Order: sequence, then C-alpha cells, then structure tokens
Amino acid sequence: MEIGIIGLPQSGKSTLFEIMTGTKSRDLHSETCVRGLAAVPDLRFDRLVEIFAPAKVSPARIPFSDVNAVGEKAWNAVRQSLSGADGLVHVVDAFTALDLAEALNRYRKLEDELILSDLLIVENRLERLAKMAKKPMTPQDALHAAVLPRLQEQLEGGKPLRELSLADEDKHGLRSFSFWTIRPELVVVNTPEDDPSIAAAFLQTLGQDVSGIGICCEIEAELTALPPAERKEFLQSLGIAEAAFGRVIKAAFSLLGQISYFTVGEDEVKAWVIPAGTKAPKAAGVIHNDFERGFIKAEVIGYEEFITHGGSYAGVKAAGKLRLEGKEYIVQDGEIINFRFNV
Repeated sequence: MEIGIIGLPQSGKSTLFEIMTGTKSRDLHSETCVRGLAAVPDLRFDRLVEIFAPAKVSPARIPFSDVNAVGEKAWNAVRQSLSGADGLVHVVDAFTALDLAEALNRYRKLEDELILSDLLIVENRLERLAKMAKKPMTPQDALHAAVLPRLQEQLEGGKPLRELSLADEDKHGLRSFSFWTIRPELVVVNTPEDDPSIAAAFLQTLGQDVSGIGICCEIEAELTALPPAERKEFLQSLGIAEAAFGRVIKAAFSLLGQISYFTVGEDEVKAWVIPAGTKAPKAAGVIHNDFERGFIKAEVIGYEEFITHGGSYAGVKAAGKLRLEGKEYIVQDGEIINFRFNV
C-alpha cells in the first residue's frame, strides 16, 4: 500500500509531504524518490490510548512517496518511481493562481499528461495485438483485445480510466499495465491564506466524480511547527476540530479502501490496517501468519459498545456485548479484537 504525491513544480506537493510525514523531502534532493509514513488521525485510537495508558502506541500509518524530479527526464523519473503506487494525491497550486480558470488549467495540464501516457500504452498494446490477429490468442490476449478499445475511447475523450465502469476480472487482467489514471486520485487544492473558498469552487467545477480537499499548505506548515498542546489550542481558537492535513491523510487512507481494527492492553494499543471486506482469519494474519493458520475464533467488541460500557472488558462482558466470530466474519472498521488461535 502506497500513495504517490504528484503535482506541477512549486505546487506545494513536497511541503504537503513533509507536513504529513515529518520527512524533509526538500532536504533530500539527492534522492529521486523520498518515502515517509503518516499517522492516520483517529479519535477512537486516541481514546483507547487514554484508557489503557500503554507502554507503546502504534497508530495506523500510511506510506506516501514524493518524487524530486526536474529537467527533461523528470516525467520518466516520476513514472519509474511511482509505478507501484496504489493511489495518487494530486496537489494543485491555487495559491499563486490569478483566478479559478488558471488553477483548473494547472490541474488539467498534469492530468492530460497522465491520460496521454496511458493512451500511448493502450495504442502500443493494440498494435501488437493486431499483428497477432492470425495467431491463436492466450486468454489474457483475448481479454486485452476485448477491453482495450473501450479504454482507448475513454482516454481519447480526455477522461481518466477510473471513471470507466470495468468488471473486476477486467481490472485484474489490466494490472500489468500500471495505468496512471485507473488508480484512485485525491485532489488537494493548495489555497491562498486569504481565499480558502477557491477550493470549493475548484472542486465543484470538476464535478462529483472527483474526490478533493482544500488546504493552505503555508498555514499547515506553521501548525506542524507548533508543540501539540499549542497546536490544539490554536485550532480551538479558530473553531476547527483538526488540522486540514489530518483530513488529507484520512481521505487518502479511505481512498485505498483501507480500514483499521484495534488490539489493546497495557503493553500496547495498536491499529492494524486491512482492506475493507477482510475476513477474520486474514485480519488475524496481519499480526502474524500463525494467527491466520491456526485461527479458531475472534473475540470482537464494537468501539462504541466498549466506550458505552465503561471502557473495560469487564463492563462489556457483563452486558453480554463480547461476540465470538468465526472464519466467515468480515471485520468492521474500529472494532477491538482478540484472536484465539492454535498451531
């Protein structure tokens, strides 16, 4: 799981990367690709830490990548470094834009580059398939011959592949291409301090199919420089529950269809990251392979039930709210789980 941060030069993408991960990307220009982990803000996790006061705290984390690339081969460096990214955060410079139209043009400039890159891949593959017309095709070749013309039409219309409705088997058959625009994308509009409203206008213009958030990277950078207590006090003075960069991290986490469940105790409170729809044995396997191999049952408590009954196992058990779930159970976001296993 990895999210690549993209944007035109001076868009604020490296600043956002630094704010979220604490890794100074701009100080590492000798490295083409800089990677860092961002803790996913979660009030439920914070409350569990307060209750258990553990020796170790391990929040959910999501990896981000920032590419330092300039010159004629910049695009090749981006393509190579982010080829394995599962999703994209596209940072748009609206803080130096003269108006909304200019900000939209900056977004389209890079988006069109990604669309063109995907189109070239599709056209090259279709040309090779055409030369194989008289030869028996493998199942994968046949799938490509059937699906790629739809992709070509979508891309030639200037639209990303993520907006195209594709069957799961078609998506699986296209994985080897590493298309840019088939990946989920979060648009982050970097706004000027004195005009945050441009973000709403920008996203409204793009339409409902686009996921996006407005953020002023300049203000957020100042916030992260403050001690946690002062940061909280400053946000409260503005009537804001959390910093915007926290919303970006959470949105990116959801973008990839990820959720987290908790294991708790005095030794450690930890958030374990799994894809939504994961069954209990697979969820146990992220802790250790033996947990999945020897899975017996999952002791499950809903977070709200845990808090409602005094934030204690004793209170939950007394109320009969501790559930035992089997191999077919699908783990839900925010559940507190203890796995029974035997190997």
